[in-house]
Amino acid sequence: MLNKILFRNQDKKQLIIAMMGAFMGITFLVTSIHYLIKVNEFGKGEEILGPNTIIVQKKVSNASTLNLTKTDFSLKEIEKIKAKSFIQDVKPVESNNFDVSFETDRTEKLVPYFRSDVFVQTVDADFLDIKVPNWKWKKGDAFVPIILPREFIVMLNTFMSAQEIPQVSDDLAMKLKFKFRLRDPNNSSKEEHVNVQIIGFTNEVSSILVPASFMQYGNEVYAGKVENKITQIMISGKESEFGLVEEMLKERGLESKNSQMVVGRLKSVVGTLIFVVLGVSIIAVFVSGLVLIQYLQLLLSRNAYEVRTLLRMGYPPKDLIRSFSMYFIKIFGIVSVIGVGIFFIFKYFLDNMFETGGLYIGTDLACVSIAALALAYILFGLASYLNAKRGIFNEY
Repeated sequence: MLNKILFRNQDKKQLIIAMMGAFMGITFLVTSIHYLIKVNEFGKGEEILGPNTIIVQKKVSNASTLNLTKTDFSLKEIEKIKAKSFIQDVKPVESNNFDVSFETDRTEKLVPYFRSDVFVQTVDADFLDIKVPNWKWKKGDAFVPIILPREFIVMLNTFMSAQEIPQVSDDLAMKLKFKFRLRDPNNSSKEEHVNVQIIGFTNEVSSILVPASFMQYGNEVYAGKVENKITQIMISGKESEFGLVEEMLKERGLESKNSQMVVGRLKSVVGTLIFVVLGVSIIAVFVSGLVLIQYLQLLLSRNAYEVRTLLRMGYPPKDLIRSFSMYFIKIFGIVSVIGVGIFFIFKYFLDNMFETGGLYIGTDLACVSIAALALAYILFGLASYLNAKRGIFNEY
């Protein structure tokens, strides 16, 4: 009865326009937040390198071959790159100056004896996305934890296939016994064998990664006075600014693996587009909320006589406030439910589209997108209540 009295003098056209705006804004808000999160998560957990991280080196030219230009980095060059506004951090990639070979333990029965001279490197732990707590080493430890290039395990399996020996999976390779043989290039009699254990694989680095403490030990004990040059560096760029990183690489004559560049460029472009849609969605939700609040105020002014009459008859102000605020909260709730329903339809088609295009993002729901909608709902409910309260007490 109370609702029939209070809401009989309303223009439904303005209400429908506001509801349509809120519906579109909510749908795109949830969709854009969800995919912005999923695109930023793309590649996490699948690679050793952290997000937006690339390994770069100087391009080799004819002048470099004739020793007219240097291909190593000075500390001054690293600091200049690090000072760029779109760069989060830069760290050198340290390489071995001692001879090292990678071989299977002769007591290992699952695979035949295998030995190869290798190239090992170490990078700052902050650039690695490693969930294993034992990425560290000190002399006397049972083994050195290493991250193996996937090309190496492919090469090992090719060798084993040629010998008609069963190939090994990633899980099995991480359980096999391997060793490093360290030698001084200037003193072949000075050598040492160290047990190693594979803790992960990477497609982004072509060398075997070892902890920094092991690299320091090897260079100090087996490299003598050989100068340690920095020929590669790791760069971590800011989100959605990878284009600036790529432009800087071209200006400075630097290069990186094409796969790293493609992933970084893809995430930057898609992330920027989704961020624009997110901005438009927030504006749409905000404007439609203002229109609904304005409609509430208009409805209060049109029903000023009815409100004053009901107050004089003894109706508690809180009942009138609740009637007006709950009416619009229910409207916003209905629009939100419909918007979320449309989002799941969009999500089904967009997930298939991304998968077909080769962007294998997670299909699970990003809870932050629903949390953002819940926050918008709470804010709108609070605004509706405060405006209804102010309107009712103006007539009290």
